[in-house]
Amino acid sequence: MTLIDKLMEKTKKAVQGAASSSTSASNAAVAPADKDAPYSSADSNTIAPSLLAPTSGTGTGSSILHAQQLASNAHTNAEYSLGHPPASSGGGGVDLVAERRKRKTTLADLEIKQTLGTGSFGRVHLVRLRSTGKYCAMKVLKKAEVVKHKQVEHTLNEKGILEQLDHPFLVGLHSTFQDSANLYIVLEYVNGGELFTYLRRSQRFSNNVAKFYAAEVVLAFEYMHSKDMIYRDLKPENLLLDAQGHIKITDFGFAKYVPDITWTLCGTPDYLAPEIIQSRGYGKAVDWYALGVLIFEMLAGYPPFYDEDPVKLYERILQCRVKWPSHFDPAAKDLLKRLLTTDLTKRFGNLKGGSKDIKNHKWFAGLDWHKLFMRQIPPPYVPPNRGDGDASNFDQYPEETEPYGKVQPDPYAQLFKDF
Repeated sequence: MTLIDKLMEKTKKAVQGAASSSTSASNAAVAPADKDAPYSSADSNTIAPSLLAPTSGTGTGSSILHAQQLASNAHTNAEYSLGHPPASSGGGGVDLVAERRKRKTTLADLEIKQTLGTGSFGRVHLVRLRSTGKYCAMKVLKKAEVVKHKQVEHTLNEKGILEQLDHPFLVGLHSTFQDSANLYIVLEYVNGGELFTYLRRSQRFSNNVAKFYAAEVVLAFEYMHSKDMIYRDLKPENLLLDAQGHIKITDFGFAKYVPDITWTLCGTPDYLAPEIIQSRGYGKAVDWYALGVLIFEMLAGYPPFYDEDPVKLYERILQCRVKWPSHFDPAAKDLLKRLLTTDLTKRFGNLKGGSKDIKNHKWFAGLDWHKLFMRQIPPPYVPPNRGDGDASNFDQYPEETEPYGKVQPDPYAQLFKDF
């Protein structure tokens, strides 16, 4: 079987899985749906009104256009000088892994409120901790489905990665537990909805709005890479907005500890780096390539190599012939050329300067990275928010009728003994 055949088979399975699940499953802190689901061609062709629906959140205007104007003022203010965040972003001196593993959560500790997303593996619920009243998102994965789709390793990786992360632009883990039928991951609840939703409604973002979101992703990736972790699933659907409008990266099902290289074929087709498609060993550079795809999609409204035919899509990625929209800022175009390159010896983020090459690029000129890390730069858009447990920024779903926690035989106990 050729590489393209493998990719086609992978895409075919993903589409079949997506047919029985919603692509909105990532609406809560993490998507429980088929992890290999490709970019939705239906979504990519949807042209929604250019003005966002009600923007009653604090500090917002009546539309995304006004929000973009506010962002432009914030990002070009002369007082924002280029700086660098502390070398050890997040974490403090606390042993996070030990602390999170120490939390003994059970279903009895949680009040399940409503479904936030569904998928072929299970669903995500909004839950409330009875002890504190705090709202969280609980991802429920059916063990049988995880095993059936050969996602055991990815699921265990996700837990291990989440236990170690502590960063303002990454979704935080509260705890994990299991019963005989399901795996439960309790996460920070991010109630602002997906960046994907706002991008489709506005069709595309202005230069400064795209710059703001891209910069927060840069800091998150810089932190993960400092721990030798790669993300491998960047896309607008996996970027949530918190109550203040800052990015929270979610869904770590493809994240992996990679101190050197790996060969796993995974990711979303439009965002696959050329070296993944070519079955070459790869490392952190694939995340910086994906950042280029994200920036392009935010500025253009579509990915740089999009095609409904998967084979043509992969060919375009390998050829790397970008058709540049005329409205692109020259500095943005220059950065994208340095990210969307097949030559790893030239790709920014993979050179001697590492992520500093990206942060010091002229497209980010004037941005104070320390203030950004400290969340002191106003976001371009603040989602409507009626309180901590507000779920109005997510779609509504039929509720699960079969209760969790039923006592029954567990044929997969050994596979998940460390969960």
